[in-house]
Amino acid sequence: MLKYRLIFGPIMIAALIGVVIADGVLDGVDLTDSPLQAVFLGRTYLPSGLLMLACFAGLVVLGSRELCVIFRAKGVAIDTPVIVLSGLLGLLLFYAIPHGLGSQTAVAIYGTAMAGLFLATLVIHSRQGRTEGAIHAAAAGMFTFVYLGVLPGYLMGIRSWHSAWTLIAVIGITKACDIGAYFTGLAIGKHKLIPWLSPKKTWEGLIGGMLLSAVLATALAALGNRYGINGYWVRHDADREFVKVIYPLWFVFPAGLLLGAIGQFGDLVASLFKRDAGIKDSGRAIPGFGGVLDIIDSPVVVAPFAYWLLMLVRHL
Repeated sequence: MLKYRLIFGPIMIAALIGVVIADGVLDGVDLTDSPLQAVFLGRTYLPSGLLMLACFAGLVVLGSRELCVIFRAKGVAIDTPVIVLSGLLGLLLFYAIPHGLGSQTAVAIYGTAMAGLFLATLVIHSRQGRTEGAIHAAAAGMFTFVYLGVLPGYLMGIRSWHSAWTLIAVIGITKACDIGAYFTGLAIGKHKLIPWLSPKKTWEGLIGGMLLSAVLATALAALGNRYGINGYWVRHDADREFVKVIYPLWFVFPAGLLLGAIGQFGDLVASLFKRDAGIKDSGRAIPGFGGVLDIIDSPVVVAPFAYWLLMLVRHL
């Protein structure tokens, strides 16, 4: 397994960096007087994160299909297209709701979408007179909407307001804890973290992983401060401006610790789901790692916390 991780890990990192670079290039595209300006409602720029949105949507589709395996292992009768749609709906809504809307309207749109999805799930499940499992089917749809829609939607929220490099930093800090925990636990791990849920995880591994996350967060923040890439977008009607921010390192280090710990919690949450279903991995899409859910389990749980930490750091 380690051999495959050492092979496919760098490949995934390289692919992610390639997407980030290409996505960042799109931020600089000027739409002024082009036919696309009318398509994007008069904006002089492309919406941030279009390429990342496409990649995330693909991951949500694959992850939703893996969730279907978990649901069926628990005897939940679900329709795969409904589960896939549930995840995509949560993700796309987070990205597509206009930033200029008031909070009450945005919440109403989200609530209406959830209600519509809930009712549609029940109708589809019972369309042939099937009543057994209706509650489970509706719950599975709502579960997917939140877990694979709303949570990763926060990552797209981060991308909408920040540079592509900020998003890759959040993902990198989160996954650094996975790497640090794995190798620290392998080297000196003795005290089991939660043996009934994840027998291989240790307290030593958790601490080592959190420290690696904090060190990486501090290093990335320092580099961003130096080269002026830390900051956020401010919209001005059809145009926008990037406001540079100096991230205080005294804040970034504990924030890195926190994100690393939350990422490990996300990994444990996924383990809880798989143990409940009686399966080891969510899939076999990525040799050495398992399925897509085994890769994104920590970043999706970290996402809302990272979103609010980035909002907070603007005011320090």
